[in-house]
Amino acid sequence: MLWLVLLLVLCITSTAFAAAAPRQIKDCAECPAMVAIPGGTFMMGSPKWELGRFDSEGPQHQVTIRPFALAITDVSDAAFLAFLRETGYQPALCDQILRLGWRSPGGGVAYPPVDSEASQSPAVCLNWYDAEAYIAWLNAKLRAQNPEAAAEGLYRLPSEAEWEFAARAGTTTARWWGNEIGSGNANCNGCGSRWDALLLAPVGSFGPNAFGLYDMLGNVWQWTDDCWNESYVGAPTDGSVWKKGDCTRRALRGGSWSNVPEFLRSAARIKADAAGRDFDYSNYAGFRVARSLQ
Repeated sequence: MLWLVLLLVLCITSTAFAAAAPRQIKDCAECPAMVAIPGGTFMMGSPKWELGRFDSEGPQHQVTIRPFALAITDVSDAAFLAFLRETGYQPALCDQILRLGWRSPGGGVAYPPVDSEASQSPAVCLNWYDAEAYIAWLNAKLRAQNPEAAAEGLYRLPSEAEWEFAARAGTTTARWWGNEIGSGNANCNGCGSRWDALLLAPVGSFGPNAFGLYDMLGNVWQWTDDCWNESYVGAPTDGSVWKKGDCTRRALRGGSWSNVPEFLRSAARIKADAAGRDFDYSNYAGFRVARSLQ
C-alpha cells in the first residue's frame, strides 16, 4: 500500500513539473527563441530592508501582468550583425572619447571585437534607439514569415514591470536564486565566475530561472521601454509601459559584468539617456526582445 501512495505522489509531482515547464516559441528564422511568461500579480520594487536597495525602487506596489513572451537570452553579436548586414543601419558611437562603436555594413566588424560572425556574446554598445531599430527590422521579418504570429503581437522591448516579473520568476528574494549573491550564478564584479569584472560571458553561460530565462541578472544591463521616473509614485499597475516621466531617459535593468553585486537584484534599476549622450555604456547595455500574447 505504501508503494502505491509513493507512486501516486511521484506521478502528481511529475505532472506538476511538466505543467510548469516553460513553453518555448520561435516565430521565424531570424526571430529569437522565446518562452511564454504566464500572467500573474506580484509586488514590484524592493522592501526597505533589502541590502543594496536604492530609493528609486520604491514604494513597493502590486502589479498585475498579462501573459507575454520574452527572449530566452539577450540579443547576441551574431544576431545584431545579421541586422546590420541586411539594413546598413549605423549605430551611434557609444564612447565618443575612445571612438568605440559598431561599423556597418563595412566588414561586419563590431565593438566589442568578435572573431567570428557566430559570436554568442551579448550585443552591447547599443542605445535605446538601436534596440528599437533592430526590433523594427525583426517585426518586418515576422510579418513576412509568420503573419499569424504578427497578428498576435509584434516584438517590442519589455516594460519595467514585465522585466521584473520575468526576472523574479515567482520569487520574492533579492535574486531569483535567493538573497545572497552566492558563487557562479552570474557575471559581475564579485559573482565568483571566471568572467567576473573582466569580460562578457557568452549568452546562456549560467543556469536559467524558473521561467527558463538566462542572464536576467549580470553580464549586461538591459533596456526597457519605460520612461524614467525617480520613484514608483503614480506607476501603472497593469504591467504596461510607463509613458510619463523623463522620456529622454529610459530604465535599464539587470546589472552588468563590471557592477558590484548590489546592482544584481531583481528590483535594481538605473537610468540612461536613450541616445547615449550622458552614459558610458560601451561595455554595459544590451537588450532582449518581448512580445504580447493574446
